[in-house]
Amino acid sequence: MTEPLTPTERKVYQYLIDFLAENTYQPSIREIGKKFRIKSTKTVSDLLHALTAKGYIQRDPSRSRGVRILAHQGPGSVQTLRLYQPAAGVAFGAAGAEAPTEVRFDRRFVASDDTFVVRADGSAMAARGILDGDYVLVSPTVAPRDGDLVAVRVGGEVVVRTVERRVDGVILRAADPTVGDIAVRPTDDHAVLGAVTGVFRALVDRDAAIFAGAVSA
Repeated sequence: MTEPLTPTERKVYQYLIDFLAENTYQPSIREIGKKFRIKSTKTVSDLLHALTAKGYIQRDPSRSRGVRILAHQGPGSVQTLRLYQPAAGVAFGAAGAEAPTEVRFDRRFVASDDTFVVRADGSAMAARGILDGDYVLVSPTVAPRDGDLVAVRVGGEVVVRTVERRVDGVILRAADPTVGDIAVRPTDDHAVLGAVTGVFRALVDRDAAIFAGAVSA
């Protein structure tokens, strides 16, 4: 069982999770120090050492970003994941772009420790079983193959598409023939966030159901 974290250690640990979800790699010691206004790199290193000693991360001293987040099995085999919901009109990854919240999933459905969740936008992949508003599980660790579903940041937008690699870049294909494919060149502003490993859907809008019940009453 992992030891409890101090408030500062918890903030750093959560930052590692958030940073990995947004960038697909871990922050450097200097980036962590800048985030928390810690001038001493030794202080940051000590915090990472504490997270390692308590079983929350593993570190590779030979790499500047050599941090791996370890699985943390919570009560009832539930794992907490970060849910990113882009704000309207704001580019993904920009300041204020997301209001990340936490959602809990049975660990059996979580492919890797760095898995995070995004909300599907639109019905371009409905034929592949992903509808508008679905919760899409994304793993930066799982390596996608041609034909797999992936989450990709293209400019300031995150899309879920089927990936097809080419010499001059990748093609992101929609399942709906009326929706155009997206051709991405290596020089374009994009990042493959990870492979889609699961899709979850709420059959009832909880807030709408509560509102309807209040009106009928």
